[in-house]
Amino acid sequence: MIVISACLCGIDCKYNGGNNLNEEAMKLFKEGKAILVCPEQLGGLTTPRVPHEISKGTGSEVLDGKARVVSKEGEDSTDKFIKGAHEALKIAKSVGAKKAILKGKSPSCGCGLIYDGGFGGVTRKGNGVTAELFLRNGIEVTTEEDLHK
Repeated sequence: MIVISACLCGIDCKYNGGNNLNEEAMKLFKEGKAILVCPEQLGGLTTPRVPHEISKGTGSEVLDGKARVVSKEGEDSTDKFIKGAHEALKIAKSVGAKKAILKGKSPSCGCGLIYDGGFGGVTRKGNGVTAELFLRNGIEVTTEEDLHK
């Protein structure tokens, strides 16, 4: 079983209330090969919500208590991002998932590249909170961008 970010399969859970539909991810879901999660909703954030980015670090530093996840308005939502990551991990473990396809650049789901915390569309190397937690627990993480390669 594969874990897929729910927004990639047309679920309107993106910060702005929309989705990031990806036909290849949807195909895996329709074939019964995947389960969907939205770590941000699982952590208690609303949809729609103000955009969030990791401030002064990456998902690794968030999990280690050295960085925070904040909204564009300055609200600290670190605890909700960590809770959502752990809830998503519970789901992944419950279905025996060994792989996840997550939404690239997201403060939760980004893998390899995330937004830099300045809300200007600039990226930096690093993982989102959920992607990092999955990797630490032996789950291979890719993004929807890797589906096209």
